[in-house]
Amino acid sequence: MPLGFEGVTLSIIIATLAAIVYSLRVLVILERRIARIDLNLERMSERILSEETRIEQRLHIKPLSAKRAKKRKR
Repeated sequence: MPLGFEGVTLSIIIATLAAIVYSLRVLVILERRIARIDLNLERMSERILSEETRIEQRLHIKPLSAKRAKKRKR
């Protein structure tokens, strides 16, 4: 039994809505992945900063921010 004009129109609308829902699902998944990547980058930068601080303390080097502040006071 072939679909009439109304049936074809209805199936096109339903397919379009399904495509929109699928696209939104993919966007949510991608946003979660990007948030995870951002969190990992933040953790890595914190580890690098703490490592640099430990190295500076062991070598008795003043932190770079203190050197800059000293130059500004002059």
